[in-house]
Amino acid sequence: MKNRGETPGVNAGSMADIAFLLLIFFLVTTSIETDVGFNRMLSPIDISPPLPYNDKNILLVQVNHNNEILVDNELVDITDLRRIAVAFIDNGGATLDSEHYCDYCQGERSVFSSENPNKAVISLSSERDTGYATFIAIQNELVGAYNQLRNREALKLYGVKYTDMESEYLNVTSKGRKAKLKEKIETIKRRYPQKLSEAEIK
Repeated sequence: MKNRGETPGVNAGSMADIAFLLLIFFLVTTSIETDVGFNRMLSPIDISPPLPYNDKNILLVQVNHNNEILVDNELVDITDLRRIAVAFIDNGGATLDSEHYCDYCQGERSVFSSENPNKAVISLSSERDTGYATFIAIQNELVGAYNQLRNREALKLYGVKYTDMESEYLNVTSKGRKAKLKEKIETIKRRYPQKLSEAEIK
């Protein structure tokens, strides 16, 4: 006769296997969120004193807490920002006898605007309450201005867009082709260096 005081035992021998299978199942089926950011290369730390800049070589772009854009203290629409930036960078206002004369610039050559793309600096300032989407949209327009000028110069020199060369450089595996692309890319960057300074309005 069975002893009624004993409780039947549970066979837990396969519980570890079941837990392991469940763990694998959740690892395989769960999607992990990845952060998406704005791809920007930070400038190296420079401990040397800042070089003096002539006011005409600086384009002041400010964004206030109402997400309004001011270029040199004048209210502008974001749709005009790229055109203004291109005109400023490509102005080529240095005189023919100057060491800063730009023979490849196609701008108005106004003496009141930037002398050379190598001297032109775009200063982007924002207030603490500026909207993130607005700030990124402005950055896109300013970077787009540099890419527009670089594409034009690359098409003139090499018959291919700068952005296409950059894309190919990132994906190409041949060392010889990569070296040639790098040389061409560096040539275009020297002609139109991206001088974009960002700061918060104090």
